[in-house]
Amino acid sequence: MPVKPLVEILNLPLPEEEIYRLAAAVPVPLIRWYRQNARELPWRENPTPYRVWVSEVMLQQTRVEAVKPYYRRFLEALPDIPALAAAPEEQLLKLWEGLGYYSRARNLQKAARQVMERHGGQLPPSYELLLDLAGFGEYTAGAVASIAFGIPVPAVDGNVLRVFSRLLAAESDVMSPAVRRGYRRLLMETMPRESPGGYNQALMELGATLCAPNGPPNCMACPLNRICRAYLTGNPAAFPVKSPQKARRIEEKTIFTAVSPEGILLRKRPAEGLLAGLWEFPWEEGFLSREEISARLESWGLIPRKVRTLRPARHIFTHIEWKMEGVLALCGGISPPEGTVLARWGELKTDYAVPSAFSAFLKAALAAREEFL
Repeated sequence: MPVKPLVEILNLPLPEEEIYRLAAAVPVPLIRWYRQNARELPWRENPTPYRVWVSEVMLQQTRVEAVKPYYRRFLEALPDIPALAAAPEEQLLKLWEGLGYYSRARNLQKAARQVMERHGGQLPPSYELLLDLAGFGEYTAGAVASIAFGIPVPAVDGNVLRVFSRLLAAESDVMSPAVRRGYRRLLMETMPRESPGGYNQALMELGATLCAPNGPPNCMACPLNRICRAYLTGNPAAFPVKSPQKARRIEEKTIFTAVSPEGILLRKRPAEGLLAGLWEFPWEEGFLSREEISARLESWGLIPRKVRTLRPARHIFTHIEWKMEGVLALCGGISPPEGTVLARWGELKTDYAVPSAFSAFLKAALAAREEFL
């Protein structure tokens, strides 16, 4: 089957050779700019395969500044692949608490165990073998292979797609798998063989700083402005082109924050699905009336001294938005109803991973503890 021309895939009014000429003109000025302007980030200090891998997984759908403290804490606790493979799940999830997308942490550990079994505890210096590990898609495998092992393969993320769609002023939808494959093919055929890791990082850096997603790009400072078609035509903010996202499903919940001098009431989420295996406050679907709240507390055998309404909160997942109302129940003592536990205050920081979706209610619980002291 003949390979479809990039002109058609990327919807460009350019000859095929012009597309490749523009892409081939990127590495020299971009790498020079990167060497002079790269941010000092902890995972760049000592780019061992393990450190690169952990950082790339943490950075997926998460801001750099948010990742920094998690990255340092994670490596202090789990400094290598054997430690990650052997870590208890509760420790792993507690280290990840607040980062979100917890399947990333579970896949990290699953892949670490695969590496112990298949590769003697060392990530294999092979793009193809990396792809066979849990959680390694084309982007993660490309990032680790190029940065840690110097293998000339691209690492195409949202930053890279944005940079190249502006460079070429491409009208194609970057959310299309075929278009993403087209950009990957273009990068594979034009990337420098002598510094693939530096080139991939430079593209990511440019997309994260100057050619950023939110607000107008800083084209005047960009090392590619002399060849960028979006800049030269005066409309860089029009790119990349994206298909509209589906509206998120709205779910309404009433959160029960029950606290006592000994601790707070929690329950574990199911082992599969959203926020699998993490700890949460008991909740009910919908916004309950005062009478319904009182009836629910009574059905759990809770007799609070006080019940207070908490400030509403919301949390946005990729396809779902939770709108939450909450109540704080101050209890003299709690006998946990079936399916719940009393999380002791002293164990809360070490043994219970509570996702950031409930951070407002956890903060209220910790503040309420002071009332018992």
